[in-house]
Amino acid sequence: MARTGYDRQQGSDALQQAWSKVAPASLQGSSQPGMVRRGVLEVFVSHSALVQEFGFHKHEVLSALQKLVPAEGITDIRCRLLIDAGH
Repeated sequence: MARTGYDRQQGSDALQQAWSKVAPASLQGSSQPGMVRRGVLEVFVSHSALVQEFGFHKHEVLSALQKLVPAEGITDIRCRLLIDAGH
């Protein structure tokens, strides 16, 4: 299963579900989790003001994600602006 990427897909599904539970109301629908690399989860937001907004919620969200998806090994979260290539 590891060679086919099935385990990674299962992990990202769990992370997506966890994110929908723990994302602050101000970020619901305007953010999405990306990949976890070296313990750092990249979260993409649709507007630059949301990067700052996320900073106010980062510690609570990090703690909740660590409890919901401990297998991901998340130790930090980095918020980034999602830039649409088509615009």
